[in-house]
Amino acid sequence: MMRKTRRVKRIRRFRECFFCKVGIWPDYKDIDSIGKFVTERGKIENRMASGICQKHQKLLMKAIKRARYLGLLPFIVRPS
Repeated sequence: MMRKTRRVKRIRRFRECFFCKVGIWPDYKDIDSIGKFVTERGKIENRMASGICQKHQKLLMKAIKRARYLGLLPFIVRPS
């Protein structure tokens, strides 16, 4: 007999976007503000985890990728 699985409803908590609140744009040269949205392993955090609006998430993604290409941010961080 198969068990019925329940779907858990998640309650969305909307946070105010960091970039909207501060009034700045994500820039590849500003490593301090971009580094907050990269995990310990070097991955880009998703919108729900970081609380950034869609417009700034797209710009943040491009800024992180540019910073990686220029060598300002690592592509991956290997555990030691």
